[in-house]
Amino acid sequence: MNDVLNETRAEMHKSLESLSNDLAGIRTGRASTSLVEKIRVNYYDMPTPMQQLALISVPEAQLITIRPYDPSAIKNIERAILQSDLGITPNNDGKLIRLKIPSLTEER
Repeated sequence: MNDVLNETRAEMHKSLESLSNDLAGIRTGRASTSLVEKIRVNYYDMPTPMQQLALISVPEAQLITIRPYDPSAIKNIERAILQSDLGITPNNDGKLIRLKIPSLTEER
């Protein structure tokens, strides 16, 4: 009986973690690093979470900046953002990627 309870608790914990991650990515009209940090970037032929490749910050309420630790990864990061389902176009200046988060409307 204890084995069943322990297994059930473990499964419930996994479900709660998954829900927490999903809720963190909900767009509220305000920038959050959780929108992009889990995006996988093809880095030396390995899918790598963006948070391991770049410094992700929110300098303004509707702006996310991504500064790669390795400048050669900037194109791959930009490509991964475009391929994600965020619907945000990155602005790449060669050293930094800026993501302007649009204001929420009834359509979004």
